[in-house]
Amino acid sequence: MIQFKQLTFSRAGKALVEDASFQLHPGHRIGLTGANGAGKSTLFALLRGELVADAGDLLIPAHWVIAHVAQETPALSQSALDYTLDGDEELRALQTNLAKAQSGEVHDPLLVAEWHQRLADIDGYSAESRASTLLAGLGFSQAQLSQAVSDFSGGWRMRLNLARALMCRSDLLLLDEPTNHLDIEAVIWLESWLNAYRGTLLLISHDREFLDNTVNHILHIEDKKLELYRGGYSDFERQRAEKLALQQASYQKQQQHVAHLQKYIDRFRAQATKARQAQSRIKALERMELISAAHVDSPFSFGFRDPGSAPDPLLVLNKAKLGYSDQVLVSFNHLAIRPGERIGLLGKNGAGKSTLIKTLAQSETLLDGERVEGKDLRIGYFAQHQLEQLVATDSPLQHLQRLDPAAREQELLDFLGSFDFRGEMAKTPCGPFSGGEKSRLALAMLIWKRPNLILLDEPTNHLDIEMRHALSLALQAYEGGMVMVSHDRTLLATCCEKFMLVADGKAEVFDGDLDDYKQHLLKQTQVSTSPDKGSAPKQNSYHQQKADRQARLVERRPLLKALSSLEAQMAKLEIEKNTLQSRLADSAIYEVSQKAALQSLLLAQADNSKQLEKIESEWLACQEKLEALPE
Repeated sequence: MIQFKQLTFSRAGKALVEDASFQLHPGHRIGLTGANGAGKSTLFALLRGELVADAGDLLIPAHWVIAHVAQETPALSQSALDYTLDGDEELRALQTNLAKAQSGEVHDPLLVAEWHQRLADIDGYSAESRASTLLAGLGFSQAQLSQAVSDFSGGWRMRLNLARALMCRSDLLLLDEPTNHLDIEAVIWLESWLNAYRGTLLLISHDREFLDNTVNHILHIEDKKLELYRGGYSDFERQRAEKLALQQASYQKQQQHVAHLQKYIDRFRAQATKARQAQSRIKALERMELISAAHVDSPFSFGFRDPGSAPDPLLVLNKAKLGYSDQVLVSFNHLAIRPGERIGLLGKNGAGKSTLIKTLAQSETLLDGERVEGKDLRIGYFAQHQLEQLVATDSPLQHLQRLDPAAREQELLDFLGSFDFRGEMAKTPCGPFSGGEKSRLALAMLIWKRPNLILLDEPTNHLDIEMRHALSLALQAYEGGMVMVSHDRTLLATCCEKFMLVADGKAEVFDGDLDDYKQHLLKQTQVSTSPDKGSAPKQNSYHQQKADRQARLVERRPLLKALSSLEAQMAKLEIEKNTLQSRLADSAIYEVSQKAALQSLLLAQADNSKQLEKIESEWLACQEKLEALPE
């Protein structure tokens, strides 16, 4: 296990975490969350041994293999497949040794036999097949496996780095924003892979759906404290909301959020002309209501300005062929976008989603066909390349002043404050800003222009969970038309009522919601991986292995069920513990008139502590039994 013993660490002289003590058990999948700059990346650097703590101990078993995703990829001539295989260092060492034996450099037959046995033990003979499967899951075609690493763009090289980390047979896997360069298809595949991973996972992600689908604990950094919560991200939000709701000011702000969301739930329930899509949106909004209390202290609270008049339709494409240099990527007969329409684009990276967005924003990628703009159309377009167009020497205030020279400075400063550009930061050159800060500035500039049609191409890249939540709320209230490309399924589910699938050179309306799309992808995967009719039958050993796996699962299932039940009990007791602590922290409870109430609280606290200790002991015993079983 990983042990934190009174751990204190800082970065650049700034204290980040103080006196943290807890344990992370083998097999736990932990989401590491906290505001930007809270210390998430520093903690990863400590776990990798790249930094030393200021005080206390961080203990990791010496024999553990730690895997992480490299942030840079050299322009190598090595093939994508070989680069991925290099992630398993022991495999490569064994292959090198055996190659030496084959060439006559090694003459010890016992040693060579040992190497062969070890290669079999680590399933080395199927390594190329496993690496190919990893790359296919992350979106690489069969032809790309033999391409040189240097041939791939930056985003695809990051996918190669992720594949290389997954190839490593690690005890601890550290992933920092692994979905940033993935499309929805690859994200869904990665979720499945991580759920089958046997080691301990620590994951930094701002994608709440991805966290909910992959982790069973949340490690949250706040106010220089590390606190471990049981459950997924939604469970964490509910537990944290329980604490915050005890504070009256926070509670009042929560109620404003609830009222705000209810208004839109009512609106879309009344407009349920497409029952399945409307109900899906209502469920998503109701889920937003449940979590709103956990974001009452968010620094972001912006909304879209009234877009004013809008033509109907806003924009039309007829008999369109889209692409570059006479290479058609997407074609369709007709697309009309109307005021208030919210469209999410689905499809793999490279299928043409961004090309369609660019064509809607301008006509450069329209190779053939007609693009008709409505009168008074005002487009707000957001894409990652626009961050490079920000003037590095100008401040956020100067960027807005250039957009609207007639606006009062104080009005612009107030507006920037809602994007957390406050005080001197609003007047600081944006060159040194982080990717998230530049994205927030680009979004602020888009919103200030009062567009009646917004086009968003991966707007959440670099944005933290708080900013994503604020953007979702703002988009729900927006009255204009919208087309969005995003791998953030929470944003798509809460803000889009209609989906279009861009695939196989076409763009067509997708009849369903994101759950339907996931099922659509899973069916496709089953078809593509099913054996050919003429393929040879599997060997009997395969059936025996399958039967053995089933037997092991039957033995492990009661323990897994017991663990799940115990974790649910512990989560409930933790909430009760936090509530009791909050009430005991209130000075009013210590007044003479509250003596009976105080005694009752202290008894309840003692009982809670006793129950929690008992359940935790049962959980540890159950976990030890599970670890003792063969996998």
